[in-house]
Amino acid sequence: MSTMPSPEAISDEILRQTQACGQGRSICPSEVARALNPRDEPDTWQRLMTPVRQAAVKLAEQGQISILRKGKPVPVEEVRGVIRLSLPRGPAAGEGQ
Repeated sequence: MSTMPSPEAISDEILRQTQACGQGRSICPSEVARALNPRDEPDTWQRLMTPVRQAAVKLAEQGQISILRKGKPVPVEEVRGVIRLSLPRGPAAGEGQ
């Protein structure tokens, strides 16, 4: 039985992937879940979807990412259904470069 990644590891992977894909592009939360499940265990990555979505909401609340639905940012209290994750739009996106 494999162990679940920590919330910090999930957040780090979300930030790594959104930064790697760049401004104006987005990732699917399942990409994060699959990356955190290096073995080919289908049930494991699916169990990670809720923790990935929870971590994404926290990162969005902190302004580190944007949560998109149909290509448009949605407030964290309206996050449901199919979502994508991206770097936030605006001047804060390039901070630290």
